[in-house]
Amino acid sequence: MKKFLRLAVLMALVSCGGGERSAPRNLDNACAILGERPHYLRSLEATERRWGIPRHVLMATIHQESKFIGNAKTPHKFALGIIPMGRQSSAYGYSQAIDGTWDDYRKATRNFGAKRNRFDDAADFMGWYMNEAVTKLGLSPYDATSLYLAYHEGLAGFGRGTHLQKSWLMRVAANVGERSQTYQNQLIACGKF
Repeated sequence: MKKFLRLAVLMALVSCGGGERSAPRNLDNACAILGERPHYLRSLEATERRWGIPRHVLMATIHQESKFIGNAKTPHKFALGIIPMGRQSSAYGYSQAIDGTWDDYRKATRNFGAKRNRFDDAADFMGWYMNEAVTKLGLSPYDATSLYLAYHEGLAGFGRGTHLQKSWLMRVAANVGERSQTYQNQLIACGKF
């Protein structure tokens, strides 16, 4: 009995430690996502209070980056189509933050224990980064399309207009903007806005 109890406690602790390995069931409905994962709402509200980035903008960006999968990674690269060459980048977790930018966030916020596969840390990271875009680039915190472009290209890249040469990225960013508006309307309808 003691072994079973210890195993149950260990399993509970392990399950709380990292990000979910599967996406919520209905990614097209913000209310369903928050209904299935209520702790997301608490994290999004805290990020919105701290950094001023609305929850629907954060949710649309997380959807694009990881589909709400906590341990998401970029695909592998292959030489000659068959020889594995590692991953496309160091992007990881809900926010798909790369190593260097994640380290910048941890230093700037003094949140040295932050993990990319924990939703609250990933949401806070996105809020911090998007707040930098609002402050340094003059973007609106409600402009999910432009914030996504700055998030993807980096603040300096966005400032140089690197996104303007990437029609595929402009389409993706427009989709993020549309999803953000959809999520906002849904959150208003279910009283979570």
